[in-house]
Amino acid sequence: MNDRTLRVLEYDKIIKMLVDHTVSAAGAEMAGNLKPVTNRDTVIKRLTEATEAITVISSYGSSPVGEFPDIRHSLKRVGIGASLSASELLEIGHVLGMCKQLKDIIMDRDQRYNLQVPNIYYLVSLLNPHDELRDEIFRCIEPDGIISDNASPALNSIRRNILRIQNSIKDLLNNIIHSPHYQKYLQEPIITIRGDRYVVPVKQEHRSNVPGLVHDQSASGATLFIEPMSVVQANNELREWSLKEKREIERILAELSEKVREERENIASSFEILVKLDFIFAKGKLGRSMDGMAPRLVDEPKISIVNGRHPLIQPQDVVPITINLGYKFNTLVITGPNTGGKTVTLKTAGLFALMTQAGLCIPADPGTEMGVFNQVFADIGDEQSIEQNLSTFSSHMVNIVSIINNVDEGSLVLLDELGAGTDPTEGAALAMAILAHLHRLGARTIATTHYSQLKIFALTQDGMENASMEFDVDSLEPTFRLLIGVPGRSNAFEISRRLGLKGDLIEKAREFLSQEDIRFEDLLSDMQYNQIKAREDRQKAKRHLEDIEKLRKELMEKEERLEADRDRVLRRAREEARRILRHAKEEADGLIRELNRLAQENAEKERNRAIEMQRKRLKQSLDELDAQLSHQSKSAGVSHITPTDIRLGETVYVNTLGQKGQVLTLPNENGDVMIQIGIMKVEVKLTDLRRTEEDDGPKRTGTSGKKPSPRLENITTEIDLRGQTVEEALLNVDKYLDDAFLSGLKTVTIIHGKGTGVLRDGIHQYLQQHPHVKRFRLGKYGEGESGVTVVELK
Repeated sequence: MNDRTLRVLEYDKIIKMLVDHTVSAAGAEMAGNLKPVTNRDTVIKRLTEATEAITVISSYGSSPVGEFPDIRHSLKRVGIGASLSASELLEIGHVLGMCKQLKDIIMDRDQRYNLQVPNIYYLVSLLNPHDELRDEIFRCIEPDGIISDNASPALNSIRRNILRIQNSIKDLLNNIIHSPHYQKYLQEPIITIRGDRYVVPVKQEHRSNVPGLVHDQSASGATLFIEPMSVVQANNELREWSLKEKREIERILAELSEKVREERENIASSFEILVKLDFIFAKGKLGRSMDGMAPRLVDEPKISIVNGRHPLIQPQDVVPITINLGYKFNTLVITGPNTGGKTVTLKTAGLFALMTQAGLCIPADPGTEMGVFNQVFADIGDEQSIEQNLSTFSSHMVNIVSIINNVDEGSLVLLDELGAGTDPTEGAALAMAILAHLHRLGARTIATTHYSQLKIFALTQDGMENASMEFDVDSLEPTFRLLIGVPGRSNAFEISRRLGLKGDLIEKAREFLSQEDIRFEDLLSDMQYNQIKAREDRQKAKRHLEDIEKLRKELMEKEERLEADRDRVLRRAREEARRILRHAKEEADGLIRELNRLAQENAEKERNRAIEMQRKRLKQSLDELDAQLSHQSKSAGVSHITPTDIRLGETVYVNTLGQKGQVLTLPNENGDVMIQIGIMKVEVKLTDLRRTEEDDGPKRTGTSGKKPSPRLENITTEIDLRGQTVEEALLNVDKYLDDAFLSGLKTVTIIHGKGTGVLRDGIHQYLQQHPHVKRFRLGKYGEGESGVTVVELK
């Protein structure tokens, strides 16, 4: 792409934003070198990667790629046989640890989820964390870069000897500095080190009173640092062990370096993949930060931006624009007042083209389409050069000449204030000639201008279209909205009148206009008014459609709830009827068995008397059964209601709902009646109503005494959420806590795993507001520690 175009469209600022989202030096370097490309397959792959990154970030709440160091120099050194330092080996261990973390996060997910991010999944699958090498590095080297005592048995033994000798030396020196004989000779009663030797500070004048070796003196010369002769041999021995320690550490580092050298190519490959993932997730984070999306890529060089927002303007200040080019027309001429948004519109269209071909998401709404352009040219801004003796017009023309010499059919050309800076008549003529030439070549062109001749030119040419930036004459401020199909008006007379210019001067000015100019301006005024009115009507119609859709959904939900309530009532009634019939059958079978037994044991008289008694009992049971079934089928009464005898305010029973309610309205022509049931008003058919007594006897209070359903009785005391997204986990936790509460559990355990902590934090934030939760804590040792949360229910 043209470097000047990248500069004037401020593409470098977008790249800086991208670099800021990387977490590694190598990733920042890759992001900084990102340039737009013209290969369609490459653009599709880049956009797909950015979309997948947004999917992963949305699922986890953040990028799974954490900070990692640049190990390229260390790998290069170890490749030529150098031994790496502890810090370099530790950096390689951290890189391998990041590979392990990414594989744990991405590879352990459900396969259906991974199908949504195939490119990222493939890259992560290529990472090799080298578990043995990584564990060996972290075993031998502490996080602060110190070689661990457990790096080797020899090092452990050496350090124990060093510690033993150091303690022996300190004991000898402590005896000296606390001795009444030597205290008067010492500057201070302390032990210090000079050149790896333990010494004591002695006053200069008492040098001869403390036999030993002088290793240093103070800046003033008043203090000598002397190694007493009694510790010289111990210091020598300490020095020998320190050299052994150094040699053993060098051996350990050389051994680890050799292991790194053996896997150097694989480690370098994993590092490059990690850098690529850092770059991909930086694109995802940039897209999310600007509420961006990947546009649909079309085959031809076209632009269709829906509510595009310039990414360098603050979100609270930017006004979205909708613009298209290359569909019904290839050349768009935009007119409007200064500071009205013409240049921003140009830059938005051009920058979106560059960002798309660089594989970056653009801040626009779904439905946005972008094509791939062979070149993007832009002549925007005033670049007059004093050194080259170029005026504003000349500098623009030099750039336009370069554009014309290099443009082709698949190019996008952006021209700001075309023909400005010279005589208006000649400038307008040049502008029309340039636009006609670019149009014949098949280039997609957007040009801004103040010349009214260009408005008429665009109206009369096939494949060209006018557009304008809307201006509010009442407030004397631009609205920054782009109106395609409407040429812009100058609004000079209206603005002058609003600012206080005398009316007679404005009328005098009108006399200097030709009748054609006046008619043209009036036509533009009518077109702009109709465009604004049409937009307002569309917005109003859209709001009405949204309200209608909302009401439709509410009615459907209400109907579904009523249907569910009806099915539930009928199901309960059938269950109760079956229970009563079953009970009656069992009781009848028992009576028959009793009759048979009496028939065999008693005399005829006793038998007849017993039979009569059992008959009475059977009749009584069947009467009770009949009463229960009658009550079940009619619930609260048997009296039908006709349209002539229904009364406002009376209590009725609604068969379809199994509920009582009060009559609010008389039947309409369709036989519908409005009934108040509790806090709900429902409209039902008159045929669904039955009259009932207002007083049905004592009402049951309290709980029903029903046992919990088998589902609640079998509820477990723990739930495993590992591998789920935060959204999935919260839905499952909410359902589980309701079931646990209803089943009477007091303490439950939520297993979320350790991982990155995103799932645990989301669950904890949700638990703080849950009505059933009394308190919660992380698991203790033996309970799962930070991988589980123990919840106490109210």
